[in-house]
Amino acid sequence: MSTEPPLTAEVLQQRAALLGIELPDPPSPKGSYRPAVIHGGVIYTSGVGPMLHGRRLHSGYVGGDVTVEQAQQAAAVAAVNALTSACAAVGGVESVDRLIKLTAFVRSAPGFTRQSTVIDRASSVLYELLGERGAHARSAVGVAELPFGICVEIELMAARRDTATPQRVQ
Repeated sequence: MSTEPPLTAEVLQQRAALLGIELPDPPSPKGSYRPAVIHGGVIYTSGVGPMLHGRRLHSGYVGGDVTVEQAQQAAAVAAVNALTSACAAVGGVESVDRLIKLTAFVRSAPGFTRQSTVIDRASSVLYELLGERGAHARSAVGVAELPFGICVEIELMAARRDTATPQRVQ
């Protein structure tokens, strides 16, 4: 049994404030799809980019016109955006039991091989916000292109909390 406090919207806001992270409203879809879908107790988010205050953050190729540090910042923003989509799909963070998997796509310049370094920041920010509930499996993949020229895209899979049983961390 975890000694962490129950994960509530207030606890999440406090952790975000301590980290200097803004928890935005979930991003709106840019096409004919749902931001998140729930099936069999699992929340699946659509791919989410690094949108901050309505603007794309650091468009371009990582290892080319986007530095690793800029891409890490973009990855953190995209991860928070994906988290807000997952939370919105189930009515709030209280209904998210834990993250399962993060899949990340990094728009990479030829020869760039540090995708995992870029996505480490996304993984870290999710862990910092959610505690053990934010620990997850992960894939970081280099790709040639992403929608709208964004440098990073993130998808999350999360377990929906069974409200009939006490909250737990495994």
